[in-house]
Amino acid sequence: MTRFAEVEVGDSFRTRGRTLTEADVTNFAGVSGDFNHLHTDAELMKDSKFGERIVHGALVFSAMTGLLWQSRSERERDAVVAFYGVDRLRFVQPVFVDDTLHVEGEVVETEPRDHPVANGLVRYEVQVENQHGDVVLACELLSLVE
Repeated sequence: MTRFAEVEVGDSFRTRGRTLTEADVTNFAGVSGDFNHLHTDAELMKDSKFGERIVHGALVFSAMTGLLWQSRSERERDAVVAFYGVDRLRFVQPVFVDDTLHVEGEVVETEPRDHPVANGLVRYEVQVENQHGDVVLACELLSLVE
C-alpha cells in the first residue's frame, strides 16, 4: 500500500509464505493463555474429526497481520496511520502444525476521511491460504492511511 491518493480499488497483493510450527503453537498458548485441548492435547485430538491438533484461529490471524506488515516497503509502512478494524472474519478451514500460509488481498473500497493525520480509509478483502491453495481465513481489513 502507498499513500491514500495512490491507492485504487482493484489493487491486489500476495505475501510470501510462513510455516506455523510446534513452537509457534506452544508460544501462542503461553502468551494468550488459550490452552484449549484443540490446540494442546495431541492424544485427545488423534480421535477427533480433525485427526490432530489445530492451530489457534487467533494465531492464524496474527500470522496474517505479520505477513502483511513484512510484505510492505518502508514507504508503505510509513503511510499506515492505524489498523482501523476487521469485518466479516471467518475461520473457513482448520490450520495444522507445519502448514505454510500466505495472504492474498485486494483493495475493495477507498473512502476519504477528514482526520487529523489520515487522508482516508482503505478496505481490503483478504484471504489466508495454505500450501494446498485452500482458503483457511477470510476477512475484510480496514486501515487508516496518510
